[in-house]
Amino acid sequence: MSELKPIFEFNKKSNIKQWHIVNDDVMGGLSMALMQLNIQGHGVFSGHVSLDNNGGFCLVRHDVERIPVNAFSAFVIRIKGDGKKYAFRCKSGEHQRHTYSYDFKSSKEWQTIEIPFNEMEAVFRGEELKLPNYHGDYLAQIAIIIKNGVEEDFTLEIESIKIR
Repeated sequence: MSELKPIFEFNKKSNIKQWHIVNDDVMGGLSMALMQLNIQGHGVFSGHVSLDNNGGFCLVRHDVERIPVNAFSAFVIRIKGDGKKYAFRCKSGEHQRHTYSYDFKSSKEWQTIEIPFNEMEAVFRGEELKLPNYHGDYLAQIAIIIKNGVEEDFTLEIESIKIR
């Protein structure tokens, strides 16, 4: 299937409160992040990753009402970043503890990144699990995380997240 189905498209009227920040403070870290809309109506995930107190990540997530995605095979994200590495993540169930993750490097120019479902690896708290890759049956959550093991500021502009 080559037709794109929107999961979330940012615009000036987007409800940014549908996106939730999870910083490493859940385990004592000091990283800080924000999710905002810019004047163009794009989502902007930005902040500072701190390694203090065993920290080291910032994540933004969006829960969706669980939908079947077995007619699709990839996520298509439209972003503009800062040249840093991020990971796109998803969950297939709202009570699932692990996520499926795919690393990508952002560019300072707009780019469209296609993420095949079958290349998303199962992870839990940053550790790879010995589970099959994302099978693409259901979708309940999407997220983006920065966790490069260095203290850094970051900014990632997001236009849309779709499935193909």
